[in-house]
Amino acid sequence: MGRAFVYVILGGGVAAGYAALEFTKKGVSPGELCIISEETVPPYERPALSKGYLLPEAPARLPSFHTCVGANEERLTPKWYKEHGIELILGTKVKSVDVRRKTLLTAVGETISYKILIIATGARALKLEEFGVSGSDAENVCYLRDLADADRVVDVMQSCASGNAVVIGGGYIGMECAASLVTNRINVTMVFPEVHCMARLFTPKIASYYEGYYNSKGVRFVKGTVLSSFEIDPIGKITAVNLRDGSQLPADMVVVGIGIRPNTSLFEGQLTLEKGGIKVNGRMQTSNTSVYAVGDVAAFPVKLFGETRRLEHVDSARKTAKHAVAAIMEPEKTDEFDYLPFFYSRFFTFSWQFYGDNAGEVVHFGDYSGNTIGAYWISKGHLVGSFLEGGTKEEYEALAKTTRLKPAIDDITDLERQGLGFALTVSKKPLTSPPTDVSDSTLVLERPLFAWHATAGVIMAASIAAFAYWYGKKRRRW
Repeated sequence: MGRAFVYVILGGGVAAGYAALEFTKKGVSPGELCIISEETVPPYERPALSKGYLLPEAPARLPSFHTCVGANEERLTPKWYKEHGIELILGTKVKSVDVRRKTLLTAVGETISYKILIIATGARALKLEEFGVSGSDAENVCYLRDLADADRVVDVMQSCASGNAVVIGGGYIGMECAASLVTNRINVTMVFPEVHCMARLFTPKIASYYEGYYNSKGVRFVKGTVLSSFEIDPIGKITAVNLRDGSQLPADMVVVGIGIRPNTSLFEGQLTLEKGGIKVNGRMQTSNTSVYAVGDVAAFPVKLFGETRRLEHVDSARKTAKHAVAAIMEPEKTDEFDYLPFFYSRFFTFSWQFYGDNAGEVVHFGDYSGNTIGAYWISKGHLVGSFLEGGTKEEYEALAKTTRLKPAIDDITDLERQGLGFALTVSKKPLTSPPTDVSDSTLVLERPLFAWHATAGVIMAASIAAFAYWYGKKRRRW
């Protein structure tokens, strides 16, 4: 026995929820669409898991953060999917996909066929065993990727109040979980091999700013080394963490955030892969014209920089999902995806936003002993990236617009002197086409960026900035 649908979304993360909402906006008929997910609940806003979900008081719980509340849109509860005739096939693992036959085979032996497939399989958390360290199955070792992981973190956290937590990793998960653990009155030590936190994005100066605050909250940083083994008691519980530098840390719980790996295994040998993900064009279409890929798993052309990238952030998941559906449902009205890379995070009282690319020479600005700091990145004579902590709605919008425009920078010293004022000034000038180097692009040929392209891009950038500012101020708990 099997079922057939016109559209199938494989994966139940953030991208799946935003794709479903977009399908309804574009006129999908009842019974045409289904979502297949290994999770037992409909799609939800994953950023809540490392923030509001871990609060000691009035924590966020479903259904409050189902998609698409993160973008101030409808909350898609099970009732919503039923009312719109969208089939939810939850708690279901797909063991194989045949893109030539357009079929999926579930672990229980059911065949599901489709006309159009959207791959929204996301990524999985890297496990310690992949680095030669055993112990992931210990009851007080936690990862954080889905709702079940978050429930485990909460249970373990509550069982070791005022105890010691070791956080392995200094990226998004490490920083956000460390802040949540401190809020729960747990002693925290962070361990990572890099010289400072958020090494893929932060400069040493920016990292020092945040690390100083974490230190003031009692967080200890152990840098330049990695976990080598655990001390385990007779009942299988971790009691200490052994590091490669020979030191040992007491541990009542361990949170591991050492990266992710895109879930591409079902499509290896069937679709073209690149950058660790599934290669798509500017319409999010894979090497098979009936298959699209979105979110963390998609490697797509970033027109602004003329190269293919795979971006691991919720904003990219939301935007790529909506664009794929638009390309499917209204192909003649949908241009190639033109995305300004955007990242943000919140921990303690901080809220920062980053736009563009952190390549080239860095120019820092702001008061690094105060509440507002920032930086610009200059490459090949143009501003290509920007960062701001503690900005206003208008300032974030200005930063996004300026980064999108890639203005020429002739005087680094003057840029440093102007600081945030530079973005505020440039963002008010008439729009011109930014330079685009497409020599490294492997997916699509770039078209000239006429004035209306630039206008559309700036509007998108401004809307992203406005949403992120609102999201941080109005929904701090998430």
